[in-house]
Amino acid sequence: MSKWREQALALAGVFQSAVLVERLAKTGTAPQEELETAVYSLFQLNPERTEDVFGGADKVLPGLKVARQLLRTRRHPEYTDCLRYVLSVLYLQRQLSKKNDLLAIIGSRLEKAKVQAEHFSSTHENVFSNLASIYSDTLSTFRFRIQVLGDFNYLQQQRIANQIRTMLFAGVRAATLWRQLGGSRLHLIFQRKKLLAATEDLIAQLESSNT
Repeated sequence: MSKWREQALALAGVFQSAVLVERLAKTGTAPQEELETAVYSLFQLNPERTEDVFGGADKVLPGLKVARQLLRTRRHPEYTDCLRYVLSVLYLQRQLSKKNDLLAIIGSRLEKAKVQAEHFSSTHENVFSNLASIYSDTLSTFRFRIQVLGDFNYLQQQRIANQIRTMLFAGVRAATLWRQLGGSRLHLIFQRKKLLAATEDLIAQLESSNT
């Protein structure tokens, strides 16, 4: 897989997590399979290939489609909050990359959370609660905090709040992958056409294999 396609795949993971944050905050629900993909990605600490982080490239097809829309137009009324979350997650990941102590804590606690997920299921309430607490104890300690907008009736529910924090956590994980593959915010501006072309190629490939 080319560098641009790998970057497009990682970026799709960020977009997919951001959309899930928005859906949970505004509707209180999100597709089960996409929630599972996000949680799964958090436990892939030493993947062999980029797509292994998500359990296969097809698992981030929804994220690829959102990325395609926003790489084409840069702005889209349907995804205003989503784009804000994406940019916020990319910024937060950069801050985290400078904190080796927090990275060590996250790695250790994710190992324990993985055992818990294997005992219950990846989207069990206890797993979401555990992952949300890891996010709160590490990423939420930065001065920069991601402001999630939505319906207060949903945001005040602990179960949904835990899912939202977990999706933000998964977004940071995908952003880490994006950086490891050479991605940067400048790429979103100056390499947008290459990223868009790679994204469109991946979508076409995945859709043709599904027919």
